[in-house]
Amino acid sequence: MNTELSIQQVAQQTGLSIDTLRYYERIGLLEPVNRASSGHRRYTQKDIEWIGLLIRLRKTGMPIAQMIQFAHLRRQGPQTTTERRVFLENHQRALEEQMRQMEQHMEALQQKIIRYKEREMLLSASLTPVLET
Repeated sequence: MNTELSIQQVAQQTGLSIDTLRYYERIGLLEPVNRASSGHRRYTQKDIEWIGLLIRLRKTGMPIAQMIQFAHLRRQGPQTTTERRVFLENHQRALEEQMRQMEQHMEALQQKIIRYKEREMLLSASLTPVLET
């Protein structure tokens, strides 16, 4: 099935705005999208899959400039397969380091929360009148 989608349909499906899709095409993240006889953009499933990867790269913090470099390598064809793999492996390593740092930050926050709860319990206990039995 070779269904083509309008820019509105792609925006709805991907969560990107129409302006973002046009911007991505203008800066070279997307290859020029096919056009219907009316001049309206018509996206293929291959376009949608590529946009999905771009979204993931962006959500993992990859700067637009690096995404453009990656898109440029992709356009060069299969001879850049190794370069693209290495590119993604480098990004993966950077993400892993960020995740390690986030884990450390999370641990520190958890310890601080525990200390606050302990203080609250002590404060609450010291304010509770002692009942005689």
